[in-house]
Amino acid sequence: MVLTLHGHPMSTCTQRVAVILKEKNVPFKFVVVDFEKGEHKSPSFVSIQPFGQVPYIDDDGFKLYESRAIGRYIAVKYASQGAKLLPDVADLQKWALFEQAASIELTNFEPSAHGLAWEIIFKNLFSNLETDTKAVENHKQTLAAKLDAYEVILSKSKYLAGDEITLADLFHLPYGDMFGAFGVDFLKSDKRPNVARWWKDISSRPSWESVKNGI
Repeated sequence: MVLTLHGHPMSTCTQRVAVILKEKNVPFKFVVVDFEKGEHKSPSFVSIQPFGQVPYIDDDGFKLYESRAIGRYIAVKYASQGAKLLPDVADLQKWALFEQAASIELTNFEPSAHGLAWEIIFKNLFSNLETDTKAVENHKQTLAAKLDAYEVILSKSKYLAGDEITLADLFHLPYGDMFGAFGVDFLKSDKRPNVARWWKDISSRPSWESVKNGI
C-alpha cells in the first residue's frame, strides 16, 4: 500500500515531510486537506490528529503526525534507499551531534522563522489580521543573532551535524525559502559566508526544487 501524506501544499510542515519522502525515494499519495472548508478541524480529522493540524501520514494503517517525528520515521524505515539523512545509532557521538543540530533548528531557528511567516504571510492569508510591525522587527533581530551562531557552527563543518547532510539541515527548508518574501537576506548575506554556502547547498537539492513548486 502506498504511503499517504495528508496535508496542504502551503503548509511548511507538510513541505518538510514531502521533501524527506522525495530524498528517500518513497512513493506517496498526497491528499490535500482543505483549510477553507475547515477539514483540519473536522471530527474525522481530529480523531487522527487531535490538534487539528497538518500533516499526518498513513503508512499502511499506521498513522503518525508531527513533521519532525514523521521525518525520523521515514529516514529509519527507508534507511537503505535515497540519501542517508541520519547517522548510525551505534555511533553515539554522531547521533548526539545530529540530535544537537535538530534541537538547534527547533529551538533557535523555528520560533522566529515561524513568527515572521505568521506576521508577514499567514496572518493576512488565513486570518485577515494586520501585521504587527514591532513583532516583525523583534523576530528579525532575534533571527539575525541566531544565524550569527550558525555562522560559527558552519565555519567548522559542512552541515549542522558534521560533514554529512541530515534531517536537521532539511528541516530548515520550508521557512528558509520564505525569507525572500520577508524582505531579508539572512541566509544569503556576505556577512555570513558559511551560512550562505550551506543554504545554497541544501536549497538547491532536487527534492526541494520539486516540493517548493508544488507537492
